[in-house]
Amino acid sequence: MLSFTSDQWVIVALIFVLGLLVGGFLFSGGGRKWKQRYTVETDRRKELERTHADREKDWREQDSLRAAALKDRPRDERVVGRDEVIAPRDPVIRRDRDSIPVVDRNDDGVIDNRDR
Repeated sequence: MLSFTSDQWVIVALIFVLGLLVGGFLFSGGGRKWKQRYTVETDRRKELERTHADREKDWREQDSLRAAALKDRPRDERVVGRDEVIAPRDPVIRRDRDSIPVVDRNDDGVIDNRDR
């Protein structure tokens, strides 16, 4: 265990008091500053939440419109881009090793009898 002399204890106490004084001078008057920054931050957060709620309402409306548009379109059409729709084409017919026709009508890369 460390043992200090009385002179060393006095030096430790003076350094502690000096730290308290320096800290007090550095943070003096900061009570109003942190409160003001806090209120500004909470106001900003409330505004962001309000704009996010408005945007979320728009996003939900767009999603419901998109779902309704997908229900209305024929199932044979493929949607390529945002506004492009390709008309249906003949299904790709291949034959496997046993000469059984393999059909991929919806062109998703999965054979139709395995889609189910």
